[in-house]
Amino acid sequence: MSEERILEVLSMLPMATAETVYMTFISTFFACLLGFPLGVYLYVASPAGLAPRRVLYNVLSRIVNIFRSLPFIILMILLIPLTRLIIKTSIGPTAVIIPLSIAAAPFVARIAESALSEVKQGVLTAARAMGSTNFQIICKVLIPEAMPSLVSGLALTIINLIGYSAMAGAIGGRGLGDLAIRYGYYRFRTDVTIGAVIVILILVEMVQIIGTAISRSLLSKR
Repeated sequence: MSEERILEVLSMLPMATAETVYMTFISTFFACLLGFPLGVYLYVASPAGLAPRRVLYNVLSRIVNIFRSLPFIILMILLIPLTRLIIKTSIGPTAVIIPLSIAAAPFVARIAESALSEVKQGVLTAARAMGSTNFQIICKVLIPEAMPSLVSGLALTIINLIGYSAMAGAIGGRGLGDLAIRYGYYRFRTDVTIGAVIVILILVEMVQIIGTAISRSLLSKR
């Protein structure tokens, strides 16, 4: 590959990378905003939770499973009317944030429920013995104890969203996925596709390394 083509590929990557990072981290924020409270409530209402509500738990659990099982491309298409209603367009990085957030929220909910379920019952029993309310147990015991697992789960969420954002490029989401498909695949520019894939892999590896480091640091401080 000539030097000119290398420079051309390198000139395309910064903007596409910035768009992918923008989509990923904003949608992660909204996914946590939607999914984390739901995950906490799923744990609380579960048969082994602080305030079991079997029927409500089963209903919410089924809804979460349904949304988790939908392929992202199909979910994105189904949410086009909602995206247009809120953003006034269904194309571009900002528009993609809505389906990305909704797609990741059930994943966040399950991660939160699983992380809270790992907290040892002895810790909860001690908190109850000291007269703590359920709200106090959640805020002061469950969440701090589950924080290493929650951080690991958050890293997995971000990695999933990087993959989702790449798929969103297929239908106008822009970012690295759009670069790889529209400028690489459709124009038979293998160098562009490879460049986009390499950046995606670097982003994923960075998120994994940072997430693991933070999780281990939290575990060591227990």
